Amino acid sequence: MDKKVKNVLGTELCSCCFDPMTGFYRDGFCKTGGEDVGTHVVCAVMSEEFLEFTKSKGNDLSTPIPQWNFPGLQVGDKWCLCISRWLQAEKAGVAPKVILEATHMNALKFTTLEVLSKYEVKI
Repeated sequence: MDKKVKNVLGTELCSCCFDPMTGFYRDGFCKTGGEDVGTHVVCAVMSEEFLEFTKSKGNDLSTPIPQWNFPGLQVGDKWCLCISRWLQAEKAGVAPKVILEATHMNALKFTTLEVLSKYEVKI
């Protein structure tokens, strides 16, 4: 009985990115589970403003970390973000664009589809 994972639009969750491989489970999808304390559910397209913002908050996503097989992100890369960091960036006016089809439905526990839709980008 395989229950399909849904996105914020109520349809089947699409992949966010395979290169670089993203997702809490590193499977290309913004899936979440009990062990994902950061709730990595927002599929976002990296921008210079966001990468600088998150680095200033202590989460440097642009520097490679070879021992974790993390290539470092560049502008234009897609990545599954923690909903709390995305909301923090949104409040600061630097939220990256969002791919709704690849954003997990659990994002709606923290924000509305209306807010997310303001940042929608089509893939």
